[in-house]
Amino acid sequence: MRARPALCLRLIALVSFLALAGLISGRTGSTQQTQRQPPASAAPSPSPTPSVQSPSRVLPGIQVDNDSQTVITNSDLITLTVTVTDTFGRFVTGLNQNAFTIFDDKEQQQITFFSDEDAPVSLGVIFDVSRSMGGEKISRAREALAKFIETSHSGDEYFLIGFNDRAQLLLDKTRDSDALLNKLTFVQTKGQTALYDATYLGVEKVTRGTHPKRAVLLISDGQDNSSRYTFTELRRLLKESDVIIYAVGIVSGHDDSTLDMGGRSILEELAGVSGGKAFFPSSTAEMNDTFERIALELRTQYSIGYKPTNFVNDGKWHKLKIKVQPPRGFPRLFVRGREGYYSVTNPK
Repeated sequence: MRARPALCLRLIALVSFLALAGLISGRTGSTQQTQRQPPASAAPSPSPTPSVQSPSRVLPGIQVDNDSQTVITNSDLITLTVTVTDTFGRFVTGLNQNAFTIFDDKEQQQITFFSDEDAPVSLGVIFDVSRSMGGEKISRAREALAKFIETSHSGDEYFLIGFNDRAQLLLDKTRDSDALLNKLTFVQTKGQTALYDATYLGVEKVTRGTHPKRAVLLISDGQDNSSRYTFTELRRLLKESDVIIYAVGIVSGHDDSTLDMGGRSILEELAGVSGGKAFFPSSTAEMNDTFERIALELRTQYSIGYKPTNFVNDGKWHKLKIKVQPPRGFPRLFVRGREGYYSVTNPK
């Protein structure tokens, strides 16, 4: 019985020792764990995600302001799509970079990007289905559109917009050309002509397309009489974008009265400001040739890029002039492209 107090004392001493050892170990582990964790201020910040720049846009700066989440870009590359023809209107391919000269506000620029690749296009087909397009007009235009597709790049992407009193997206972002033609098979022609609204919608759609090369094929028989957008607003959009307009004025026989009233000049202006062209075929054969020619032009264009010298992000209009020097032995060549660009920070 006398040994029990001694045994108890030993057990108490052992438990105390183990508790003290555990406490010391816990403190040591905690200290080591704290040392392995870097302070919050030393944690690396994520890299900014670069913004996607639309060709022909000027975007000066790239940097992310974490407080305001404002993205400023640092790329000022201007890209242009140009078409070269000879005196007979035939497309000229095979030219090299040295054949081209670019002037930005009369100041010569150094070309930093050049390509003559047969690249696919994001194409908006804007089809007039107003009352005046009834009868043979719409069937002739649809047949010609089929010829266009046969000549086009197999990788082309299509948007189909029909318009009468209002513009309507009939087909969104597809490579199925048969689906596009089928949509126009049973369409009903009625109402007036919201040409400006339809073109505005088409430009906005192809701007968000997959391919860097973008164009609109505008098919109509007359001027606008039902749009909410004005001609001035549409023209401004075209000058801000990199979308080329090809306009085809549809007439029936000798009936070109709608074009005489201003439709012809409207289509020519919309096409010209974008670097495209307007056509006014007077027969079925001529219409088929026109659509095939547009498809071929899209496949034989040159893409040219440069960085403007003394760039200023002032939002102002900069006028462009493109010259082409024919190789020795070639006749005179003609070059067509957009008229200029706005120096803007935040493109639409």
